[in-house]
Amino acid sequence: MRHSLPIAPQFYVTAPQPCPYLAGRMERKLFTALQGEEAEKLNDALSKQGFRRSQNVLYRPTCADCSACLSARIRVSDFAPSKSQKRVLKRNAPLRRRATSPWATDAQYELFRKYLDSRHADGGMADMDVFEFSAMIEETPIRSRLIEYAADGEPLRAACLTDLLDDGLSMVYSFFDPDFEADSLGNYMILDHVEIARDMGLPYVYLGYWVPGSPKMGYKARYKGLEVYSRGRWQLLRDPEEHSAETHPLSVAPIAEQVARIQLPDAQPAPRRR
Repeated sequence: MRHSLPIAPQFYVTAPQPCPYLAGRMERKLFTALQGEEAEKLNDALSKQGFRRSQNVLYRPTCADCSACLSARIRVSDFAPSKSQKRVLKRNAPLRRRATSPWATDAQYELFRKYLDSRHADGGMADMDVFEFSAMIEETPIRSRLIEYAADGEPLRAACLTDLLDDGLSMVYSFFDPDFEADSLGNYMILDHVEIARDMGLPYVYLGYWVPGSPKMGYKARYKGLEVYSRGRWQLLRDPEEHSAETHPLSVAPIAEQVARIQLPDAQPAPRRR
């Protein structure tokens, strides 16, 4: 009987392009395909090492002269809402949560377009049409849910595409009605995901990247129990200023060294970059 060996994932690097978070800097991403029978294991393993999912791709920033983008997650056992976060929960108490399979709807796309046109009209996703939106929601080889929020009898107000990892929830992409911006719906969805994770007995909620020096990402540092993945390990974020040096060129390891350090499922060594 012949047995086929699992194919180790190959890692690649994108061409430099302007950084969306820090002015005057260029970004590159290290990425690999997410496919096959081992997709969930690979997603779980690499999420623990600072990678994020976008459809069928796992990626992590690997810029030539900057390592400011730090993957962030909330340690659920250490989280307690601040006074302002309690007010956010109270303002949004009328909302009801509905978790569905990752299947795109017209109502979701209308809300998504309204959100982009109001808040990210110049961003990289500004030109996404309904087919690209559907692909973002539906093209996933792992366990994902589309979590919707709306008050009884009212239109969809907020939604989040969420991955279920073996150690937590990963908030892949969230969007909301900008007419209700004063209700802090983005923060509310994070707070609600902490409650979902707590109910499920999961230790973490993954938030994406926190970038010191970027006002756009500063809000993530306000969550108690926030950990960041820096220099190959997760550590509790205490003073955000401690990470200001991550923008220095000497903070970046060579790409080949970064790839060699990646731990794959079943402790397989990562192949070198192509």
